[in-house]
Amino acid sequence: MKKTDIKSFELDELKEELILIGDQSFRAKQIYQWLHQKLIRKFSEMTNISLKLQEKLEERYDLITIEPIEVLTSKVDGTQKYLFQLPDGNVIESVLMRYKHGNSVCISSQVGCRMGCRFCASTLDGLERNLTSSEMLEQIYYIQKETNERVSNVVVMGTGEPLDNYDNLLKFIKILTSAEGLNISQRNITVSTCGLVPKMKELADEGFQITLALSLHAANQEKRLELMPITNTYDIYQAIDACKYYFEKTGRRITFEYSLVSGINDTHKDAMELAHLVKGINCHINLIPVNPIKERDYKQSEKKVLDNFRNKLEKCGINVTIRREMGRDINGACGQLRKGYISKGEQIE
Repeated sequence: MKKTDIKSFELDELKEELILIGDQSFRAKQIYQWLHQKLIRKFSEMTNISLKLQEKLEERYDLITIEPIEVLTSKVDGTQKYLFQLPDGNVIESVLMRYKHGNSVCISSQVGCRMGCRFCASTLDGLERNLTSSEMLEQIYYIQKETNERVSNVVVMGTGEPLDNYDNLLKFIKILTSAEGLNISQRNITVSTCGLVPKMKELADEGFQITLALSLHAANQEKRLELMPITNTYDIYQAIDACKYYFEKTGRRITFEYSLVSGINDTHKDAMELAHLVKGINCHINLIPVNPIKERDYKQSEKKVLDNFRNKLEKCGINVTIRREMGRDINGACGQLRKGYISKGEQIE
C-alpha cells in the first residue's frame, strides 16, 4: 500500500481521513496537534492515541521528517545554517536568524530552482523537484524543536521560487498559521518571488495577510533582463503592476529586494530610476549587499556606494534599509552550502 503524507493534511482533510479509515473524526484534532504543535517525529509519541490507532496510522501514512547533515554557526552573529537531507536523499538549506524581536527562519521551497537568476547559487544546477508542504513545515519544526526556541517569523526566501510551487505553498501557509498548529501570524510570514505575475495576482486573491517581497534587483527592463531571465516572460512593468494589485487587495506593504552589484546596478542613475519606478507604491526597499559566489564574477558594492544609494532613495521619500548581513562567514547566500555539498559528492563519485 502506498502511504499518504499525513503532515500535509489540513485539519478538515484529516477529519475526513479518520472517517475513511473507520475511526472517529474528533481524533483528528488530537493527531493534528501532535503533528503541528508538539512536533512529534514518530506516531508512537502520540500518548493519548490508542495503540490500535497508532498502528493504523503507521500502516497507512508517512510521517515525513528531515535530518540535518551539517549545521554551521556563525562566529559573527550566531546565525545557524542547516543542510537538511530529505527522505529521498535530496538536500536543502534553511537558516535560523536571531533578532531582538524574535527568531526568524528562512526556508527553501524547492530542491534547486529553474528561474536562472544570474547572481544566485540556488539556480546553478536547475530544478530537481518541488518540496511538499510537509517538507517546508519540517524545516521550521526541526529547528524549533532542536533549539527549544519559538520561531516567530518565517521567510520563504531560500532555495527555489515559492510561487512556482504554488499549491504546496498555500497549504504550508494554512497549516503554519492554524490555531491548532504553531499559530504563527500571517503578518509574520514573507514570501519572495522573482516575478511570476499571474501567481502574484492569484496570491493576492487568497485573502492572506502575508508580506509579498519582489526580487527586483534592477530599475529598468534592459538591466533586469540581464540579471533575471523571468523578465523575458513578465516584464518589469507587469511585475510592478502585480505588486500594486497585491497592495490593493490585501493592504499589505510591498517589499522590494534589491541586491547591489558593483558597477552593475548601483549608480546614481540606477537609484533615480528605482525611485521613479516605485513612486506612489506603499513599499519598503531592502538593499542587499550581493553575496559573491565563485561561479559568478559579481562583486559587492563598497559600503560608501551602499550608503549613497540608500541616501538618494531616502531623499526621494522612500522607506529603505540596508539588510544586515547574516551568516557571511558560513556561506550565508542561498544555495551555497547545498552547492558545495553536491560538488563534494560529485568529486567523490
